Amino acid sequence: MTALWQDEPEPQVSHPRGLDWVRVVLRGLPLAILVFGGLAVLLLVRLVERPLFGVQRPLTPHITQIVCRTAFVVLGIPYATTGTPMRENGAVVSNHAGWLDIFALNARKRVYFVSKSEVASWPGIGWLARATGTVFINRDRREAKGQIEVFRDRLSAGHKLLFFPEGTSSDSRRVLPFKSTLFAAFFADELREFMWVQPVTLRYIPPAGADPRFYGWWGDMEFAPHLIQTLAAPRQGRVELVYHPPVKVSDFDSRKALAAHCEAAVRAGLGDLDVETS
Repeated sequence: MTALWQDEPEPQVSHPRGLDWVRVVLRGLPLAILVFGGLAVLLLVRLVERPLFGVQRPLTPHITQIVCRTAFVVLGIPYATTGTPMRENGAVVSNHAGWLDIFALNARKRVYFVSKSEVASWPGIGWLARATGTVFINRDRREAKGQIEVFRDRLSAGHKLLFFPEGTSSDSRRVLPFKSTLFAAFFADELREFMWVQPVTLRYIPPAGADPRFYGWWGDMEFAPHLIQTLAAPRQGRVELVYHPPVKVSDFDSRKALAAHCEAAVRAGLGDLDVETS
């Protein structure tokens, strides 16, 4: 793994042994059954839901939410939230720490992730993403108008779209600068007047005595070793979500102003965990 931040040692990946492997099995097997069993149920329900409701998804998001809530019980990771998820139509923007974000953000509020188009073709993950209603975008400016139409249709259907404005995951201890280009679509005439944005902070508290970046997954880190390390932990830390007040896009005069506001809110929610100052 190559560190993304200068002058910082790379995190040490622990190698499970003895009883660690017992915990891996006792947590990993139920987690796999939960995720893939939930996916199977979701796909079956979607066979009925799709022809009846189209883009509307009144049933399947509840399955995703139940699976994600239960995942934290299986992992033994305490999960808590503060603040109120918005009711308005719009998007959620959050800091990005790793694969656990998917469970954390879905567990409290039904959201639909917005991801780069390449993810759709990834083995396993792409299939899972498509099944749960992920919106795939191509960063080609020639397709911007079509993507705005997709956003408008999904937002009009009451979907909350989830963006990671950092553009990549971090080590869970910092907020990287938000890319304002990701906010440009919000200012399209078709969206600006009715769209709201809610900043959300993901806080990962590591197990006692563990590396502070224990739950962070970024850069060239491989998924399997990180998953095994999380499953093997004798004691877990905890995950906290902070929902900040939503803001209306039309109250801002530019995408840069909106991005700066959201970044400041998310950074404030991370509090003393945030070690990024620029």
